[in-house]
Amino acid sequence: MTPLLIRLAALIAIFASVFLISQLVVGQFVNQRAARSAVNRRLTLLRSGVGHDDVTLKLLKNAPPVLPPNAGLLLRAQVSFTRMIMMSALPFDTRRVVIVMIVAFCVLAGINLLLALSAGFALAAGVILLIAVISASVSCALPILVISRMAQRRQKLMVEQFPIALDIFTRSLRAGHPIASAIFLITEEMGDPIGSEFGLVSDEVSYGAELTDALLAMADRWDLEDMRMFVVAVSVQSETGGNLAEILENLSNVIRARASMYMKVRALSSEGRMTSWMLTALPILTIVSMFAVNAGFYLDVAQDPIFVVGFSVLLLLYGIGVYVIRRMVDLKV
Repeated sequence: MTPLLIRLAALIAIFASVFLISQLVVGQFVNQRAARSAVNRRLTLLRSGVGHDDVTLKLLKNAPPVLPPNAGLLLRAQVSFTRMIMMSALPFDTRRVVIVMIVAFCVLAGINLLLALSAGFALAAGVILLIAVISASVSCALPILVISRMAQRRQKLMVEQFPIALDIFTRSLRAGHPIASAIFLITEEMGDPIGSEFGLVSDEVSYGAELTDALLAMADRWDLEDMRMFVVAVSVQSETGGNLAEILENLSNVIRARASMYMKVRALSSEGRMTSWMLTALPILTIVSMFAVNAGFYLDVAQDPIFVVGFSVLLLLYGIGVYVIRRMVDLKV
C-alpha cells in the first residue's frame, strides 16, 4: 500500500472511532435526560425521602380555593391569580409573590422619587402618579405577564397530556386493573404536570376521600372542561354501571377531536392573539423604557395639573382596551 492509502485508512479509522464514541456518549446523555424528565415532581420528592403528607402540602400550597356561587369580582380575581401561580409551577406561594411585588413597588417608587427630587422636579400630584404607575408596571405588570405566559404554557401541556392519560387509564381497566390501580399507573408513567396531579388524587383516595371529589378538585384546580367530563363519566359509571373503558375511549376521541378543532381555530386567530399580546405589553414596555432612557420626557409635563386627569383617563382607556381585546380573542371550542 502506498503511504497515501495508509494515511487515508488511518484518518478513516480515527474518524470512525471518534464518531462511535461521541454517539455513545451523546446517546447515554440523552437517555439519562429523558429518564429524568419522565419522572414527575411528586415521585422525585418521594424518592428523596419526603413523606406523603409533606409532598401533598408542597404540591397543593398554591391550590386555589373553591369559589362560592355568589363570589364577587375581587374574590374571583384572587382565585384566578392563585390558580395562575399554581399553574406556572413557581417555587413560591401566592402570599410570598404578592409580598415581593409590594416590596419591589415600594423600593422602585422610593428610588424614582429620590431621583426626581434630586433632578429638580417639583413633587406634584402628576409626578407622584407617574412614578407610581412606572413602579407598578415594572414590579407588578411585567411579572404578571411573564407568570401568565408560563401558566398558559403548562396548562397547554396539561391539555395535551390528558388524552394520553385517558388511554393509559382505559388500557389498565381493560387489563383487569381497578380504578385506583389505573390512577396509580398514570402517576408512575406520566410526567408533570399531569403525573403529579393524578398522584395527588391517588393520595387523597388513599387517605379516605371519595374518588369523584378528588378528581373534581383536580379539575377545579386547572379549570379544564375535559377533566370535568372525565369526572362526570366516572361518577355516572360508579352509580349506574356500564363499560367505563369504552366510555373513556369515546371521551378520549372527543377530546382529541376538540383539540384538533381548537388548534385550527388558534391558527386562524393567531394574528388577533398576537395583536392582543402586543397591544397589552407594548404600552407598558414603551413607557418603562422611555422613562428609563429619558425620565424628563414625562416628568416635565407631569408637573402640569391637567396631567393627572389626562393620564388617569389614559389608564382607564388602556384597561378597557385590554379587557375588550381579551374577550375578543377568548375563543371557546
